Amino acid sequence: MSKQSLELMKETFTIHSFDPSEQIPEQVYNAPVYFIAKTYDELSIVCPDYLKLNSNESESGWAALEVLGPLGFSMTGILSNISGILAQEKISIFAISTFDTDYILIKQEFMDNAINSLQKNGYNVISGQ
Repeated sequence: MSKQSLELMKETFTIHSFDPSEQIPEQVYNAPVYFIAKTYDELSIVCPDYLKLNSNESESGWAALEVLGPLGFSMTGILSNISGILAQEKISIFAISTFDTDYILIKQEFMDNAINSLQKNGYNVISGQ
């Protein structure tokens, strides 16, 4: 399988946790990019750092790599291969998948090491706009 290209997004993100009964804050919908997940136990929102939300818990300072797609549903092992390389370097990730692609969030202070490791393993990593 050929290795994918990844693009470093220009935004930095905060991961928020809310009670599942809470409403999604309106300002989230005006952000250029955001991710929302709701389960029986929690509501998670990932949005640009500049949005200040009144969440139960939050962690800021996440940079993101987008796996350039679209990726077909028949493609396997993409996230596993990338996360395996990063795990060998002891770099934690927060992974998000959409219909077309995957996003790998990494704490900003580990991003240079992550990019170097991915490039050494044959991935093309480009800088975002």
